[in-house]
Amino acid sequence: MNSFHVDVPVEFDIYLKADCPHPIRFSKLCVGFNNQEYNQYCVVEEAYQKSDILEYSSQGPVCLVPGKTRKFTFKFVAKSEDVGKKVEITSVDLILGTETGRCVILNWRGGGGDAASSQEALQAVRSFKRQPKLPDNEVHWDSLTIQANTMIISRVPNISVQLQHEPPALTNEMYCLIVTVQSHEKTVARDVKLTAGLKPGQDANLTQKTHVTLNGTEICDDSYPALLPDIPVGDLQPGEKLEKAVYIRCGTVGTRMFLVYVSYLISATVEDKEIICRCHRDETVTIETVLPFDVAVKFVSSKFEHLDRVFADIPFLLMTDILSASPWALTIITSQLQLSASMVPVDQLESYVENVVLQTGESASECFCLRCPSVTNVQGGVATGRYVISWKRNSAVESVPVVCTVITLPHVIVESIPLHVNADLPSFGRVRESLPVRYHLQNKTSLVQDVEISVEPSDAFMFSGLKQIRLRILPGTQQEMLYNFYPLMAGYQQLPSLNIILLRIPNFTNQLLRRFIPTHIFVKVKMLSIFRTFG
Repeated sequence: MNSFHVDVPVEFDIYLKADCPHPIRFSKLCVGFNNQEYNQYCVVEEAYQKSDILEYSSQGPVCLVPGKTRKFTFKFVAKSEDVGKKVEITSVDLILGTETGRCVILNWRGGGGDAASSQEALQAVRSFKRQPKLPDNEVHWDSLTIQANTMIISRVPNISVQLQHEPPALTNEMYCLIVTVQSHEKTVARDVKLTAGLKPGQDANLTQKTHVTLNGTEICDDSYPALLPDIPVGDLQPGEKLEKAVYIRCGTVGTRMFLVYVSYLISATVEDKEIICRCHRDETVTIETVLPFDVAVKFVSSKFEHLDRVFADIPFLLMTDILSASPWALTIITSQLQLSASMVPVDQLESYVENVVLQTGESASECFCLRCPSVTNVQGGVATGRYVISWKRNSAVESVPVVCTVITLPHVIVESIPLHVNADLPSFGRVRESLPVRYHLQNKTSLVQDVEISVEPSDAFMFSGLKQIRLRILPGTQQEMLYNFYPLMAGYQQLPSLNIILLRIPNFTNQLLRRFIPTHIFVKVKMLSIFRTFG
């Protein structure tokens, strides 16, 4: 056999054949091994008188009959230390005569064979030779194959190992893998040890970004290993079941193979000899790691128009959209916007997604009003800051720590604007009722600005106020203009528009200012008209 379990006796056969014309009686047959401790168990020996050397006896245990193959069977118990090693026959010695007197020692190296014949050539000749029929208790010499070594393997384990988890794993979470070990041995399984973690031999980047611990109440850092070896778990009584929770943190997406290896000691009796066997059972599981959610960030104006750049000291909106990519429900504990030194909030920063539960494919959005003070031109834009999302699986137990995912916000280009216009007006108007609109014009330069303003009428409104005016605005100050608009029809109507010209900056266009000025408003019907109609 190619291998033997350590709790099964190693058994092998030695075949001898005499090619001489006379029978041979030998005094001793011994087999040598690479581990010499086994030599004492593989000896056939018989004492006889010198006059009996050539005496033929077909019943003698140490007699070789010419032309007939003789089989000798040996058996021994392998040592526990040799588990995983090869036991090899290094020599076979046949001794004729007595060792104290004259004797002849016939020695074969390894597993033996025919003298002066290579094994390959011998097998080729045998394949073409026709073999005569022999009695059932005899074998053809030419049909024998030589096997000079065997492997000692561990005893077959009599325990079961089950793995329970909820794949896929989510990036940076404390992923729980529950290992259940149950003993089916008839005696106590002693010194049970558990090895769990990333299976060795995988990509080095996976090893650096995978951390394993038995403590699921805190997040692993880079000091934790990828594999926990030989965790002692005590003894297992017959039928006893043991559960152990292993927590895995995967810092990157990808496929990982994890190993769970359980070993223990058990006493076994082999050929009336008691030995201590170390048994083991291993299970492997492949786990995919995915991102918990996708986060989209964009900059928009106060009119929710996309901005590819912002203007110094002018408020703008930062919008975040969290899309759940997890097959499991996620609970967003809270969120936090950590601004860089170049950004300031207009209002108090609060989380609007606190304790929100997201199912697969659902999203949650937040909007923050920010302002970038005047800065000099920075190559590549200005850093915005970081967006931190604190979350955990909805099914996770209370003790599992919250995961913080940090999103680095994109840089934004900041430009200066010479004049900023802001409009104060109600959220809606009514037909034929006064709609006051107040415009604030602020000079953002260090020079006095001469401004020409004209109002383009709209078919949906009448208005009172100066249709054309020229102003002079000092540096860092602002001017106000008040108009009263009178809606003429209901619906979503276009407001009269301002045309502004800066005499000192001829290339300044109205298109830039229209990003900040409302262009439309919703006009409701007059309530009194409705009452009269239905009255």
